[in-house]
Parts: sequence; C-alpha cells; structure tokens
Amino acid sequence: MDDRHQIIEQLARFAAGLDAKDWELLRELLAEDANAYGRSGRDAIIATIRGHLGGCGATQHLLGNHRVEVDGDGARSLTYARVYHEGAGDRAGGFFECLGEYEDRWVRTGDGWRLSYRRFDMRIRLGDFGVLQPG
Repeated sequence: MDDRHQIIEQLARFAAGLDAKDWELLRELLAEDANAYGRSGRDAIIATIRGHLGGCGATQHLLGNHRVEVDGDGARSLTYARVYHEGAGDRAGGFFECLGEYEDRWVRTGDGWRLSYRRFDMRIRLGDFGVLQPG
C-alpha cells in the first residue's frame, strides 16, 4: 500500500477509535510529541478527547475528500468530516453535529504513520454542544 493510502487508513482507524472510545488505539496512532485539539502530548490529547466523548452517547465520524501530500518521512492531509454525537444521560434525545475539515500532519515511524498534529476547522454546528461531556 502506498503512503497516501496508508495515511487514509490511519485516518479511518483514528475515526473508528473515536467512535469506539478506544483510548488505547488513539494513543497508538498518536506520535509521542503530538499536538492536537490545542493540547501537547498523548496523555493531554487523550484526556481532552475523553472530556468531550467519554460521557456522550454514540458518535460517528464520517471522513471524505482526502487530500494527502507526502514529503519524505512527513506528510500533510486535509480531510472533510461530518461528525454526529448523540446525547446520553440527562442529555438523551439531544444531538450535536459538526461539519468541517481536519488538517493533520503525519510522521513516518518504524511502526507506520503517526499523527503529529491535528486541527479541526468547524464550519457548521448543529444541535446542542452540551451533549459533549466527560464520562
């Protein structure tokens, strides 16, 4: 599989890890010194993700329109995303949906491509942001 397809596969694995709340998979896919969601380092990034997804219901991260540029052992990807979150507990029946674009940077390691930087440009927000809560 070429580099572009390997990175797209890692994006899909990361999205599946978010939806499954598989914190260990997400940790595996992050570079040791990653910067994402405004945080630096794996532990801080995972804590931020858990703070949003840990207490909400089911989620679905749909990805598309991948643009990947590889430069040696580094790469940049731009990916459209449509992300749906169901409410849980006292927020059951509610939802939050956001549409936008991920800008990701990748580093090639001995274990494959790892996410080193992530930023989400949220362009559309629907519903109640309050369904995102810690678990």
